Amino acid sequence: MITAEQVKALREKTGAGMMDCKKVLTETNGDEDKAIELLRERGIAKAAKKADRIAAEGLVTTYVTADQKVGAVVEVNAETDFVAKNEEFRTFVADVAKQIAEKAPATVEDLLNQPSISEAGKTVGEVLTNKIATIGENMSIRRFERFESTGLVESYIHGDGKIGVLVELQGGDSALAKDICMQIAAARPEFLDRESVPEDRVAHEMEILKAQAVNEGKPEAVAEKIVQGRIGKFYGEICLVEQDFVKDPDQKVGKLVESKGAKIVRFARFEKGEGLQKREENFAEEVAKQIHG
Repeated sequence: MITAEQVKALREKTGAGMMDCKKVLTETNGDEDKAIELLRERGIAKAAKKADRIAAEGLVTTYVTADQKVGAVVEVNAETDFVAKNEEFRTFVADVAKQIAEKAPATVEDLLNQPSISEAGKTVGEVLTNKIATIGENMSIRRFERFESTGLVESYIHGDGKIGVLVELQGGDSALAKDICMQIAAARPEFLDRESVPEDRVAHEMEILKAQAVNEGKPEAVAEKIVQGRIGKFYGEICLVEQDFVKDPDQKVGKLVESKGAKIVRFARFEKGEGLQKREENFAEEVAKQIHG
């Protein structure tokens, strides 16, 4: 049986009507992901917003060397948003970003085992353990990226540590690189260009677009042509170089960079808590636990 809560959750994620949501949930036996796909095929809803699944606390920060040849972006998670404002925690995260840039660990485990550059005689893991004890919350270094370049590396932090971006350019200057960082933060590209998009992702999207066209009453042959036209919009949303430049929507990012004699080599975009499940709190229960010890 499909519950009202399931219908409400699907509606909030897709913007589709209540009856449409109930219908597709019934058809898919309550499978939300399949229901979302069915709504998209029928042209009723767009893909589920990834932001709906963002639900963890902590901080994202970056570090770039003075010569802009090496940069790092790191996400460190904690239990509550209060920790992100704690100066001791913020200093620790900044030190970790600098450690990654200077010591080039291969993995998070490798990083935790490295001698800390901020506290002599301790590993990064030991420093982390001490911070957990003094700050009083569980914390973890979740992920990082490190770029080393013969060109230049630039970074950008948005929302006081909510989003961190790292970009590598060949050619161009810091001003251009900063603009590209802000583009990435705002427009959320998933890939650099068309060639970077996995073939199965493209094939799956084309299936959805074809189903949409057929459901609009278009003949099969016409539907195929419509798909070829619409797939360009798909690339324009997920590929950085094909996105409209946020400062000048009449210009594509790729054309802008090319006009400056530059090339985007790679980028990383971290959003705090992306894909993590937030701990659900019941305030009344929490107070009761404290009162009763």
